[in-house]
Amino acid sequence: MGIQPILPLSAAILYSYSTHNSLPNTQVVLTINLTSALLSCSLSLVSLRMASLILKTSISSNSSTPITSLNPKAPTFSNVYFSKLTPKPFYLSTSSTGTSTSFTKTRVLAYRPEYIPNRIPDPNYVRIFDTTLRDGEQSPGATMTSKEKLDIACQLAKLGVDIIEAGFPAASKDDLEAVKMIAKEVGNAVDEDGYVPVICGLARCNEKDIRAAWESVRFARRPRVHTFIATSEIHMKYKLGKTREEVIKIATGMVRFARSLGCDDVEFSPEDAGRSDREFLYQILGEVIKAGATTLNIPDTVGYTVPSEFGQLIADIRSNTPGIENVIISTHCQNDLGLSTANTIAGACAGARQVEVTVNGIGERAGNASLEEVVMTLKCRGEQVGGLYTGINTRHIVMASKMVAEYSGLHVQPHKAIVGANAFAHESGIHQDGMLKHKGTYEIISPEDIGLYRSNEAGIVLGKLSGRHALKTELLKLGYDLKGKDLDDVFWRFKEVAEQKKHLTDADLIALMSDEIFQPQVIWSLGDLQVTCGTLGLSTATVKLIDANEEEHIACSVGTGPVDSAYKAIDLIVKEPVKLLEYSMNAVTEGIDAIATTRVLIRGENSQTSTNALTGETVHRTFSGTGAGMDIVVSSVRAYINALNKMLGFRNQSGSKVYSRNSRVSA
Repeated sequence: MGIQPILPLSAAILYSYSTHNSLPNTQVVLTINLTSALLSCSLSLVSLRMASLILKTSISSNSSTPITSLNPKAPTFSNVYFSKLTPKPFYLSTSSTGTSTSFTKTRVLAYRPEYIPNRIPDPNYVRIFDTTLRDGEQSPGATMTSKEKLDIACQLAKLGVDIIEAGFPAASKDDLEAVKMIAKEVGNAVDEDGYVPVICGLARCNEKDIRAAWESVRFARRPRVHTFIATSEIHMKYKLGKTREEVIKIATGMVRFARSLGCDDVEFSPEDAGRSDREFLYQILGEVIKAGATTLNIPDTVGYTVPSEFGQLIADIRSNTPGIENVIISTHCQNDLGLSTANTIAGACAGARQVEVTVNGIGERAGNASLEEVVMTLKCRGEQVGGLYTGINTRHIVMASKMVAEYSGLHVQPHKAIVGANAFAHESGIHQDGMLKHKGTYEIISPEDIGLYRSNEAGIVLGKLSGRHALKTELLKLGYDLKGKDLDDVFWRFKEVAEQKKHLTDADLIALMSDEIFQPQVIWSLGDLQVTCGTLGLSTATVKLIDANEEEHIACSVGTGPVDSAYKAIDLIVKEPVKLLEYSMNAVTEGIDAIATTRVLIRGENSQTSTNALTGETVHRTFSGTGAGMDIVVSSVRAYINALNKMLGFRNQSGSKVYSRNSRVSA
């Protein structure tokens, strides 16, 4: 028996001629039929044609899992690759009998392969490239502050996404600084298994954009520059005004330029590839590979293709592009025809090993392929798509979804797959009967798998006498894991509402979370509000706001109604002329005592601008705000103030000192 240090493996693998009765969580047993010559080879990238079992499910620490013997000559088993996972070695104890060697490992193996820009050691691993902070933020009203972007980037790292496209740095100085902050903080936060996300910046094919992208991401441990140029005839003719030869020259020159800056990880996208001429596509992709591109992203920019067509496009690129074996193929599918997720899966089945997605599927026009849909499809139906898998920790999906919805102001429709409010709801009597007998009758995914826990199983009913522990437990079931000050803020707001409402539902708690936690930095906060309205005269509102220096400001105004007069009073204090673009209100539950949630969308008359990455047009930023309260006027005022705070905070990212306090008005 000997002890040998061996590089970590990408998955827990068993090769066996015999039967092992159990496999404890803290120990992995490998019995491998190897010749002495093979044992002397490096195990970091050895492909073995043998009987194999890849443990893709976690093993409970309180139990053992029986392992049956496998026939090493069975023809149904595919190649399995060993690959380095982290720089930390582990130790295997070995014992040999003839040509059979047993290895006993003392640490459970994970299955995220070592990150190499232009290849993946495990051919079944699919990289998740999240573009929520770039493409997702281009949705109207989805503008986020630097702090909000950083919060989302941290949550994406918890999810375990491989690449975070943090923004389009050339769009504005604010965008560049936000990407740089994410690169410095999230891009250097290495976990105990050696995981750290790649931080990527988008750039058009020009030196100015690429310099800005590199300047913002170079502080990350794993930086990437993503550059693109249109390749379809309609785009080259009407948008670029350039010939094919000119486009190829620009693309190859800019990929080389990105590499010359010191970036070893360069992604190239032929915009509108779905409508591009195939032969031209093969040609330009082959040339950018020669220039140093490590990932080739194939975008269906206008959501035009159908799954069979897009899958064939990926297969044809693999078959006809010179040098394609030296790069990763990626997909980016828009949802204009509602086929983005289906096209993404088709692309992965055809050989793409990176998929570009956004949380909740947000993005320009109809949005992008949804991260949660793609990831859960691969997790739930992996065997039907060739054993493909990702490194995503799906239990963080719900929290990521809620955070993106609140910060972007783009709320999820109730019937949205995976994360919609109705995704795990059963109202039909037949369905309820089946669920009571066996949950598997109508649920193919356990809600716990995505971080959602069923309510009321402990019989807890929240009211004014409930304590912090009960509130924390119920919030955890909804996917919110709060601690410290965040929990205190929500608890005191919960107490205010509970004084007026006998029992609080899940919907009430979600509304309170939105109003207390997912809000921008406080530049102005509501102190007091008094309104007079009715049929006897003009509506009047008196508003007291508190600034960042804790000074009080009071104004009074008249208007066509209580909300109009309150908003005008706020404008007198803040002195920031804005245009109200959207106003909507909903009751979160039934009953006269329901909490009201309000959403507003505003644009400042002296509004900030940014550059649209695809069109190059200057766009005026819009800002959303949400508020909640049992008084509809208070709810409306909260939403308006939050939108103003987001706009003002975005204008001055260094900002004023943030003060957190409970509102002085009734809930």
